[in-house]
Amino acid sequence: MSDLKASVAETKVGFHVEGYEKIEYDFTFIDGVFDTGNKNLSDCYQQWGRCLAVMDSNIFDVYGEQMQRYFDHYKIDLDIHKTMIGEKAKSIDTFLSIVDSMNKFGVFRKEPVLVIGGGLVTDVAGFACAAYRRNTNYIRIPTTVIGLIDASVSIKVAVNYGNYKNRLGAYHAPMHTFLDFGFLRTLPEAQIRNGFAELIKISTCAHLPTFDLLDKYCEQLIGTGFGRTDGAPEEVRKAADTINRAGIHEMLKLETPNLHEIGLDRVIAYGHKWSPLHELVPEVPLRHGHAISIDMAYSATLANMRGLLSDEDHSRLLSLFSRAGLSMDHHQFDEEILDKGTKAILRTRDGLLRAAVPSPLGRCVFLNDVSMEEMYAALKKHKSLMKNYPRNGEGIEAFVDASDTGYTVNNKPVETGVISNGLKKLNVLNDDTHINGHQNADGKMTNGVSKAIKHASAEEKPTELVNGVTDHATIGLANGSAHGMNGHTNGHTNGTNGTNGTHTNGTHTNGTHTNGNHVNGAGVNGVRVNGVH
Repeated sequence: MSDLKASVAETKVGFHVEGYEKIEYDFTFIDGVFDTGNKNLSDCYQQWGRCLAVMDSNIFDVYGEQMQRYFDHYKIDLDIHKTMIGEKAKSIDTFLSIVDSMNKFGVFRKEPVLVIGGGLVTDVAGFACAAYRRNTNYIRIPTTVIGLIDASVSIKVAVNYGNYKNRLGAYHAPMHTFLDFGFLRTLPEAQIRNGFAELIKISTCAHLPTFDLLDKYCEQLIGTGFGRTDGAPEEVRKAADTINRAGIHEMLKLETPNLHEIGLDRVIAYGHKWSPLHELVPEVPLRHGHAISIDMAYSATLANMRGLLSDEDHSRLLSLFSRAGLSMDHHQFDEEILDKGTKAILRTRDGLLRAAVPSPLGRCVFLNDVSMEEMYAALKKHKSLMKNYPRNGEGIEAFVDASDTGYTVNNKPVETGVISNGLKKLNVLNDDTHINGHQNADGKMTNGVSKAIKHASAEEKPTELVNGVTDHATIGLANGSAHGMNGHTNGHTNGTNGTNGTHTNGTHTNGTHTNGNHVNGAGVNGVRVNGVH
């Protein structure tokens, strides 16, 4: 939310306008955001009596029943726009399908859209809200480690364009962000690992105590969904809560003075210099966490060569990446990619490299005077070092696949085939789970956006409503590459090999959340951010 104070003064040649925008938004730590005993979310929608939710399809499958009960309990009508967004479907087409649902729903000027999902979902839906009438309110419920730790902290929203990440976007603060780490109980381990990289990022350059905890509990944190799975040791849960709160707090302290990125020397850009090419250029993209881990590990080697990072700290950092199963190298990370990535980031950062590197662990410095020859030498040394690590420095489950939007309950997959009785049918305004496609030879989209737009723009209400988690619209996708390289869903194999997806009727969660220590006490009051620009 923002308010603007401005003044207008006459000058000799015309007028001078000066404005200061106050931006404020809240974060609330909460266990069980959809538990009927927690009225925090419902309070945001009581005055409207209804809610449009843009949500990840697999969150819908796992938590749809509980969510419907929650809004029924508080007598709030709920409409759903289902989506699945991978890096290659973080696109204008997906953005437009969300806008169409907002049109069909008839969003009022100040009415907040509810956005539920990982960082990719909140990025695209947030951009739709930024563009819709130039400024539509929204509320975020992130559901992945990256969403909770990284994307939720920023007010940046965007889509990719061409082979460029976040090329089209805006700065648009949400009204509120609910941080419910209980979602990690059903997040696949590959995605826990994926988000773990963001915590390494912030702790390596800004908060050594958090790095120490990550180093101590690495394998246990990844194996227990940050202490949220059944039977996780209380010690790990407490460590996870400390890590998560500290990570978010450090990110906020670094981001809030620079919400609109007026300053381009950004600590949290560590690992984001060459990584975008690993996510968008390869036919099978690397997951974001693995892409930035390669960037971070290589940057640490560069810092070590310069004498900015000790051998001990360098080895400790590389060891943590390896233990976490995160990538430190990739066969396509070569001099050509290094050159292309450097040229691209120089344009983004106004002609300077502004490379954040740790010096020592827990702090960082920025490098602007690195020659290509020095980069090539560091790359050669880095690849030589990787021969001493398992998998030659490559990561575990490093490439996007079906788990990029898939969810599990206690490590068992949850699919759309689970049947539920007794709930009223959910009103799904739009289901763009097939939107993530490529063009056929005739130029038409396979299960593409045109179909979704037509559906969303129809005059009458859709008749094919979905009952809880029983929607079968996403069943039967074959030949993954025809539907995008996003590795989506519900048993569909990612398009790498074009294998037909197999559906497994997994166990459905009843939405029960693991109770434990509230990060911020019973009041679930979060961190208020007040930024004046």
